[in-house]
Amino acid sequence: MISENTILACQERSNPSLCQMVKTVTQYLPVALIGTIFGIVLTKSQVISWYRVQSMFRFEEAHMYLVITSAIVTGAISLWIIRRFNLKTIQGEPVTVKTKPYQKGVLYGGVIFGLGWAITGACPGPIYAQIGGGELLALVTFAGALSGSYLYAMLRPRLPH
Repeated sequence: MISENTILACQERSNPSLCQMVKTVTQYLPVALIGTIFGIVLTKSQVISWYRVQSMFRFEEAHMYLVITSAIVTGAISLWIIRRFNLKTIQGEPVTVKTKPYQKGVLYGGVIFGLGWAITGACPGPIYAQIGGGELLALVTFAGALSGSYLYAMLRPRLPH
C-alpha cells in the first residue's frame, strides 16, 4: 500500500518523480485487478484448456461456442449501453466505434489466427492466463505471438490494406 509519508510528499510536491509513480500505480491498479479477474474467469470457464479448444475445432462439444456466444452478446449489450447513454472513457473522452470497410487481409489474418489458435489452444487473451496458471508451454505461444506481431509490423507497408 501507499504510505502516508508518500502521500504527504506528493501533496507538498517535494518529490515529483515519486508523485508520478504513485499516480501511475493508482491509475493502473484497477486495470491489473480487472485483468486478474478476467484470468480467473478464463481459467474457471476452461477457456484456456487446450482440450476444450481442440474439442471446439473438431465440433465435438458446444462449450467453447457457448462461451464465445455469451461474449458476443455481452459485447453487443455493452456497446448498446455505451452508445445509448453516451458514456465516456476513464479520461472523460467520448467512446467512438468506427466502422471499417472489409479488406481481404482480414480473411488472411483470420486464417492465420485460427491456425495458431487450433495449434496452440490459445488466442491472445488466454495466453496470459495460461502463463499465470503455470503452463510453461504457453511461453512458446507468447513468443510466437510477439514474433508474429513484429513480423506484421515489418511487412505492413507491403501488405494489402
